[in-house]
Amino acid sequence: MRYLFYISQNYSFEILRPLQQEAYQRGDQCAWFIEGNEVNISLFKEGESRLKSIAEVVDYKPDAVFVPGNIVPAFVPGLKVAVFHGFEWKKKGHFRIRDCFDLYCTQGPFFTERFDELQKQYQHFMVKETGWPKLDPLFSAPPVAPNAKPMILYAPTFSPSFTSAEALIDTIDELSRKHDWQWIIKFHPKMDRDIEARYRQRQHDKLTVTEEQSVIPLLLKADVMLSDTSSVITEFLLLNKPVVTFRNSQPESPLMDVTAPEQLESALQSALSENTSLQQEIEQYTQKVHPSRDGKASQRILDAVAEQINYPPALKPKPRNLIRQFKMRKRLGYWQF
Repeated sequence: MRYLFYISQNYSFEILRPLQQEAYQRGDQCAWFIEGNEVNISLFKEGESRLKSIAEVVDYKPDAVFVPGNIVPAFVPGLKVAVFHGFEWKKKGHFRIRDCFDLYCTQGPFFTERFDELQKQYQHFMVKETGWPKLDPLFSAPPVAPNAKPMILYAPTFSPSFTSAEALIDTIDELSRKHDWQWIIKFHPKMDRDIEARYRQRQHDKLTVTEEQSVIPLLLKADVMLSDTSSVITEFLLLNKPVVTFRNSQPESPLMDVTAPEQLESALQSALSENTSLQQEIEQYTQKVHPSRDGKASQRILDAVAEQINYPPALKPKPRNLIRQFKMRKRLGYWQF
């Protein structure tokens, strides 16, 4: 099999590399293609194959194309597979069908049920619940030693309508100096640079803005997460750890949501204490969104892809969407037919 990883953001590496590793173990070929100019090419590792033009992509003739984004050109060969860039269904467009994909690989029953409904409506794609490949290393990682003092991971979203970063900067600075807690701040790659710079100016021995590219080591190490309406919340909950959110758009039962900065201190203190009922709520929630914790999502995804290629289901043709396809051709500068 030949696989293509079609990416446009830096975070795509962490999502797709577990798939690449599994593909290599099966003796398959893999190549990457970057759309746009937001990916840092220095993040490629030695030995990873990168196709530098859309013409090379077409000539590569992949059997399947994995996309952690929303769209992919129809003229790229291969089965188009949506693997999603996160869990945050509350943000606009998570369940929008853009007529680009042949297979949606969902994380858990909550997502599967909704996409199954959409499959019955559109009938031009398949849905398979596999788990999310990014989390394979999370569930297969060795145990982490306990922290000498409580560690709080602050991971806000970048979205201007949801982010807590500006509202909480003074409160986080104050709490980091008041309590014997270690704060690690992990910004989304698309976070506003001015806000990020203001946090960097507040750094001290108990408050650090990390340069770590991968969030997984931070998830494993932290005791509590502080966020807002970010996909990374679910990743942390899957480790059965508590999350405090600030003005989450639709706070579910496992989240300790606050609506004012002055409420943050007591919420974090509560999160750092043992709470059996909260642990039960977290477990019930995570069973809905990502019940598989065996670190084998990549295996299930490649198995689902092979099944659909080898035994094609009877599906309706995807709408041609000529306007969208024209825009993608124009953006990529590709006019061969």
